[in-house]
Amino acid sequence: MKEIIEKITAIEREQAKRRQSDALAAYNTGRKKHKKQIAFHKCKKRNRWVFGGNRSGKTECGAAECVYMARGIHPYRKNRKNVAGWVVSLSQQVQRDVAQKKILHYLRPDWIEEIVMLSGRRDSPESGVIDFIRVKNALGGSSFIGFKSCDQGREKFQGSSLDFVWFDEEPPRDIYEECRMRVMDRRGDIFGTMTPLKGITFLYDEIYLNKHGDPEVWYEFMEWADNPYLSPKEIALLESSLDETALQSRRYGRFAAGEGLVYPEFDENVHVIDPFPVPPAWQDNISIDPGLHNPLSAHWYAVDFDDNVYVVYEYYQAGKDVDYHAEKIREICKKLGWHTDGKGRIEALIDSAANQRTLASVKSVSELFYERGILVNPNVDKDLFSGIQRVKSYLNRKNGLPNIYIFRGCVNLIREIKGYFWGEGDAPKKRDDHALDEMRYYLMSRPRGRAEKPALSEIQRDKERRIRRLGRERHG
Repeated sequence: MKEIIEKITAIEREQAKRRQSDALAAYNTGRKKHKKQIAFHKCKKRNRWVFGGNRSGKTECGAAECVYMARGIHPYRKNRKNVAGWVVSLSQQVQRDVAQKKILHYLRPDWIEEIVMLSGRRDSPESGVIDFIRVKNALGGSSFIGFKSCDQGREKFQGSSLDFVWFDEEPPRDIYEECRMRVMDRRGDIFGTMTPLKGITFLYDEIYLNKHGDPEVWYEFMEWADNPYLSPKEIALLESSLDETALQSRRYGRFAAGEGLVYPEFDENVHVIDPFPVPPAWQDNISIDPGLHNPLSAHWYAVDFDDNVYVVYEYYQAGKDVDYHAEKIREICKKLGWHTDGKGRIEALIDSAANQRTLASVKSVSELFYERGILVNPNVDKDLFSGIQRVKSYLNRKNGLPNIYIFRGCVNLIREIKGYFWGEGDAPKKRDDHALDEMRYYLMSRPRGRAEKPALSEIQRDKERRIRRLGRERHG
């Protein structure tokens, strides 16, 4: 009996020792949890990015993800044997001081089969530069974590077939594209954790705007307040030492440009919601920015009885004639059950430029739409600066809540809002603003506060409340 007790005691001591040295087991398991780190690990998409401020916890989740995958113990994914991946830093010094240090923090010593060094000693790897680590995979076999630095050049990133690549900070475009090729045949993952200090770079277009509409792209912003281990006093001290541009990058992890965003009030996590059935009584108007060589943009707008605007549908198409556009608009209206006049015609707002006739046509675009049953009203207020202020007021009311919500399918409108910057001469840059123009026309066309509606019964009021609550619950 004494021998059995001694063995049990020895096992318990070993377990306690391992728990103390097992940082991965303790990661996000305490009373305080980093919810955005967990969201990153849960996401199943294959091109994931965390845009985070300094000390927001972004590097921790990148390192933990690498070890999860290499060990074959990922809590939210199907695990694999013999995993191969790279950790990519900007330089070997940054590799040693940041990413490599974090990987070693989460790798228990008894999980490591071999460490090969580029410089320094194997018995003190944290002091040198690691070439690769072989890791015992829990499913059998060995996994490989290689370390690369961007200053080696693109050629050093060729040839390998990988299950994952972690970019610790933003890489040059050619290295990013080369690494995407490395994970292609294994259907592997690209993930990155970065503070966007370089301004508007290619990752702004590729990931944040997702200009190619890649369904595998996912991103999250991570700021100081998301890190449950940063004290409010420390946050206030750091915040007081930064100007507004630096604060956007270093606290909030947001892309900052010298000229600034026109609509910094826009927050995709707040203003973009999942679609829900819109009551016919909420249907308000359609707004069109016409285009032949440029895209024609049209959106369908609804308004609830609390005066909240919902952008519920999008049509965005270039290179087609009025016949094509009119037919598509009618099809969408039929699909939505959109209201028409007594003759079955559709009413819409349109840019007043649609009244102009060209040498190629004896009729204006407005006249052509009118003949096809789209009764366009060109009497819109096009004052740019008043319109921008009106949009801002809808994005953020005085009580801090939005007055406008955009259904998730309106991808071009969302993209344009995110990429709308001030240029020279206190005017926005003319770049991809067709959807923004017609949204501005619509908001300028309506008074704040709708006219009184007929009194609703208590059953109708309860139904309206349930519909609104359903829509808000669906987007979190």
